[in-house]
Amino acid sequence: MSTTVTYLFDPLCGWCYGASPAIQRLGQEATITLELAPTGLFSGGGRVMSADFADFAWSNDVRIGKLTGQTFSEAYRNQVLGQHGTRFDSSAASLALTAVAHTAPAEELNTLKLLQEARYVNGLDICTPQGVDGVLRARGLTAAADLLARQDPDLQLQHDARVQKARRLMQAHGAQGVPAMVVHGASGARLVRGDALYNGHDALLAAIAGAAA
Repeated sequence: MSTTVTYLFDPLCGWCYGASPAIQRLGQEATITLELAPTGLFSGGGRVMSADFADFAWSNDVRIGKLTGQTFSEAYRNQVLGQHGTRFDSSAASLALTAVAHTAPAEELNTLKLLQEARYVNGLDICTPQGVDGVLRARGLTAAADLLARQDPDLQLQHDARVQKARRLMQAHGAQGVPAMVVHGASGARLVRGDALYNGHDALLAAIAGAAA
């Protein structure tokens, strides 16, 4: 019997990138049905990169890298954090994931990984439609890229509905941030905090099993 796990995240969240290996492995579990739920945590708001914000982000990223072993490259530090005045907005990346979910759902989890690596490893800007378009087309996800390019209003509605559903889950279960998971089990839905994603695969499965019981 499969257990459904809803993964609450934002593509620009460094801790979510740190959890990427755990989430990718979880997505391969035959007994787990993993649903991606972008929360829009860093969508909109008009935030731009500044020297102070870049310094704060880098100090946090160094901590995440030491804990998880994930790469935060000098290309990311220079070409993303160093580009002061550029947008810090996850709308384009979250919309891209919705486009992939619509056109090639089996590719969505891997696309999240590719978007994260494009930013944190390759130093590419995934806060723009052009940036995410390049990631999608490099993977051969042309249908999703074309859907984004057309600025399809139905796609935007689907995306907004996903974000609102994720936010309702966060509110209902008292999630204070991302990453986090909601496990849907026999006795209802329960929150599993994000720190469970950094303690190893066996411990993660045990936490999910406990929440599903």
